[in-house]
Amino acid sequence: MATADIVTTENKKSGSMELESAVFEGPVRPHLYHAEVRRQLALRHAGTHSTKNRGAVSGGGAKPHKQKGTGRARQGTRRAVQFAGGGVAFGPVPRDYGHKLPKKVRRAALLSALSQWQQEGSITIVDELDSDEYKTRRMVETIKKLGLDGAPLLVVIEDAKPMLEASLRNIPGIGLVRVDGLNVYDVLRHPKMLITRAAVEALQARMTGNAPGGASA
Repeated sequence: MATADIVTTENKKSGSMELESAVFEGPVRPHLYHAEVRRQLALRHAGTHSTKNRGAVSGGGAKPHKQKGTGRARQGTRRAVQFAGGGVAFGPVPRDYGHKLPKKVRRAALLSALSQWQQEGSITIVDELDSDEYKTRRMVETIKKLGLDGAPLLVVIEDAKPMLEASLRNIPGIGLVRVDGLNVYDVLRHPKMLITRAAVEALQARMTGNAPGGASA
């Protein structure tokens, strides 16, 4: 197991904790990122686009002109695709773009991303992160003290914290996610991660099914 330092919001070391090797020291498999990100983005695709085919447009009950004697091609309805206002041939219709990916692959992709970020020193563990008031400025100052400003940052917390979440929401380049919603797409979009000690313990329990990792003062 690797050991990681824990810092306070003032960027002072407050202790250390052991990280599960299965979560933060696994093999890095970048080829899994594409499959998982593609799956996540497909689920976000609304798929509400819609067009009408010749059977759905209104009108067209009578032939545009008689069958013979006009010198023109035969036409059965003005709802045909070649007429203005007619139906659309093979147009898009509402559909679900989502597709399945094995749970093992999804889990391996997330473990790979976490392991890569840990190897690159991109994960900062903070002892506790909370706010007792709605103050965006205060959170901006905290991020600067931790030396994490200037680049996209993903903040991972253990559970719902309304004031903290509201304070971070308006900061450009800052993403916030609860540990049960941590995913590959959000990790890859942010080159830096700030995670609370409680969130690390919850994450390790979620990914391994074991008790949370130990911490030492």
